Amino acid sequence: ISMYEEVNTNTNLPAEIKISAVDGDEYKFLFIAKGGGSANKSYLFQETKALLNEKTLLPWLFDKMKTLGTAACPPYHLAVVIGGTSAEYAVEVAKLASTRYLDTLPTAGSRAGHAFRDLELEKKVLALAQQTGIGAQFGGKYFCHDVRVVRLPRHGASCPIAMAVSCSADRQALGKITRDGVFLERLETDPAHFLPEVDFDELGGNVVRIDLNKPMAEIRKELSKHPVKTRIMLSGPMIVARDIAHAKLKERLENTGSLPDYFKEHCVYYAGPAKTPAGYASGAFGPTTAGRMDSYVADFQRAGGSLVMLAKGNRSRLVTEACKQFGGFYLGSIGGPAARLAQDCITKVEVLEYAELGMEAVWKIEVHDFPAFIVIDDKGNDFFDMVDAT
Repeated sequence: ISMYEEVNTNTNLPAEIKISAVDGDEYKFLFIAKGGGSANKSYLFQETKALLNEKTLLPWLFDKMKTLGTAACPPYHLAVVIGGTSAEYAVEVAKLASTRYLDTLPTAGSRAGHAFRDLELEKKVLALAQQTGIGAQFGGKYFCHDVRVVRLPRHGASCPIAMAVSCSADRQALGKITRDGVFLERLETDPAHFLPEVDFDELGGNVVRIDLNKPMAEIRKELSKHPVKTRIMLSGPMIVARDIAHAKLKERLENTGSLPDYFKEHCVYYAGPAKTPAGYASGAFGPTTAGRMDSYVADFQRAGGSLVMLAKGNRSRLVTEACKQFGGFYLGSIGGPAARLAQDCITKVEVLEYAELGMEAVWKIEVHDFPAFIVIDDKGNDFFDMVDAT
């Protein structure tokens, strides 16, 4: 396999495994299940001591925080690491801090140069997060559940600052092996009991039902009647295609000048299924980050495809302009509840093309009352532009 070729190992391997020598006679484990959407929002900034004062640092953090957007599925557990003896160490500490693994760090520094948490700065950054207007994906103040700020020692010539998030599908577990046996952290098995009693009718706003069995022209005509941020329910067939499928379809378009009919006739959902459990129509099947497909949209829409897209997160100006030019729409789904979407909304799943790609294949699914919002319309309106303006 060359630099430019890839295959699916079909084993979920290789895994990222890090091993450290520590004091004691126990093996300790931290297991992290982390999607690409949140992992891709790990940031490293090479700054200077000029940033190390509150008057400068807080506005800077606010600007950087806003660039996280919604692609990684807020509300976030946000971690900020200031300093570090190397850039890569700062990023690794930020990842651990986002899992709350470093919560027992001291809360003040010393001349010895050890790591510590700044609890007051954490409160101030959380307050800034509430002011972004991004909220839990579709506006509001709940952009972050909590914030961790860790100060590390640094070399006089360097001041790395790392930022990382754990998304709303926050998944970690502790384990250990001792003389007494093997132990795994007991996790909550019924998280639903934390939810308030909310009736569906209390969620607010009218719901527009979209019949995906209709021709694409009629679907777009119906969507065009409604403003961005309209809540909709989708029922009918959809095409599922994500990163590698988009690359293959782009190659086909370049070689043949056309796209397959299924890409023109149906809404395109950016996603990929997990393994289907016994007794279910589908495994977990949540949306993936839309922004990775932005560069394809104009070419695909010019060729008559991808005119209604469904995924999670904000998109670039390229997509807004393409939708305005070609009459397209981007619908935002809710990032995080992949298992619930599969259980409640997806009734049938079949591979349509590129079966060798596994979860990255092109799929056809049937959905019923699949929840979404109009995020970008055919008039050039973008919901997240409204959030930024607010």
